[in-house]
Amino acid sequence: MQLVLKVLARHGLFQLLAGGLPRGDEGWRRLGRRVKQAFYELGPTYIKLGQVLVTRQELFPDPFTSELATLLDEVPPMPFPYIAYVLEEELPDGLATFRAFDPEPIASASVAQVYRAELRDGRPCAVKVVRPLVDRLFQTDIGVIKALARRVQRFLPPPVAASLDLPGILEDYYSSALSELDMRLEARNTEEGRQMVQEFATLAVPEVYLATRRVLVLEYVDGWNIKDFPVDFLTFEERLEIMLDLAHLYIKTFLEGFYHADPHGGNLMIGRNKKAYIIDWGMVGRMDATHTEAVFRTLLHVRSGQAKDAAEAIMEVYEPTPFTDRGRLRDQLRALGIQYVNTEQGSLRNWGSFLIQSIRVAFQNHCRIPSGLALWAKGWSAAEGTARWLCPEISFHQVVESADIRIIESWIKRRFNYRTNASLLAETAELLATLPRRLKNVLESLAWNDLRFTLEARIASDQQRHLDRLVNRLSLSMLAVGLFVGGSFLATLESRIPSMGLAAELGVWGGLALGTYALYRILRHRI
Repeated sequence: MQLVLKVLARHGLFQLLAGGLPRGDEGWRRLGRRVKQAFYELGPTYIKLGQVLVTRQELFPDPFTSELATLLDEVPPMPFPYIAYVLEEELPDGLATFRAFDPEPIASASVAQVYRAELRDGRPCAVKVVRPLVDRLFQTDIGVIKALARRVQRFLPPPVAASLDLPGILEDYYSSALSELDMRLEARNTEEGRQMVQEFATLAVPEVYLATRRVLVLEYVDGWNIKDFPVDFLTFEERLEIMLDLAHLYIKTFLEGFYHADPHGGNLMIGRNKKAYIIDWGMVGRMDATHTEAVFRTLLHVRSGQAKDAAEAIMEVYEPTPFTDRGRLRDQLRALGIQYVNTEQGSLRNWGSFLIQSIRVAFQNHCRIPSGLALWAKGWSAAEGTARWLCPEISFHQVVESADIRIIESWIKRRFNYRTNASLLAETAELLATLPRRLKNVLESLAWNDLRFTLEARIASDQQRHLDRLVNRLSLSMLAVGLFVGGSFLATLESRIPSMGLAAELGVWGGLALGTYALYRILRHRI
């Protein structure tokens, strides 16, 4: 904890306590650079935490998150002897598994590094290796981060604390980071991705050759990053077909609630066989299917100019708190939807932007944001950006329109599948079977004039803490007044009883001290 505080102080982050949050874009950029340097110095766990902060765009403005986004691309690689030790420990044959191995990494991140190699049977491969000791560092650092989050949560204003669960966000981060430390889970995600792309002729996912806890060996993709491939390598028809398949794949995965959570250009490659390869399945997202359905209904309403219906649909996703003004929230979401009617993907007001802005509106109105929604919105926005880069001649919105039948079909299958109907029939049968007995019990209670209702009022935990602090301040203030008044009264008796002088001084000065402290606490916490 002391090391973390020293690093934060060295980078000037404690100045926020005195000067408050930045007000302009340039101020947020400077803060982002300071946080980035501090996280870089603190190590892999904090770099991954920066990745989480980038996805929470409802909490921080774009200039801040854009600075942190570069944090993930600037991690220097570890020397190869350390990586070779991991390979020798994890693989049965160690480095002898490969006929050739290039010690220069082709990619380096906070958790793992990627190398090019060749298996003994001649197949080229990409080898992803988890950095040594990163799991132990993570276990050590996460305890410090959780403790800081709990302390910050206690000092948040009640409306913010009701809508922002910092310990819960850290718990999600902990779970996702553990998944990225186990290459076997990434291998399973990659295989699921291969199953999903089978129906698309222009898409592919690298084959998994070997996976252990800290090493993943994959098919090597010979090609270019989607932003770097030669302009004349693909015809317009080929680019359009790839874009259509990518858009339909994203829609399919988003509807199923299992999706590639980072589909930016760096994770898409154009192979020399003219297929688009989706790589790096370490970060995947899962989301409630009913929430994804509500989001797609919202987008369909926005496209049709039905802003009021769009606001009603998206409000099914956000959870209001006692501090939420539902009427104000509905009006702001409706106004937001009107701004995005008939917009184009090339404009700043695309659908990915609409989702992120709606999350910010909900958070400003003290709503709880479902876990994973911000990551879902970021993934959708990244998918739009990829489509715009690949085929700018065609609107991504129009491509999504071509998938309306798939979207509606998914809803129908989900609502009327066997499991849903079986559950509905079972619950209906139980209701009909127990209804006569329950109705008889109610009527008997009425006949004997013995029908009772139990009402129990509970105060939310954040409001309970607020009330406790208020009572403590009031008690402290009353004690200060009592001491001051008592001391003053004793001072009037000092001429008659000289021994009362010391007690009078103690009472007066003690009352003043307690009163000053109570006033300080009230002004500091605004209570």
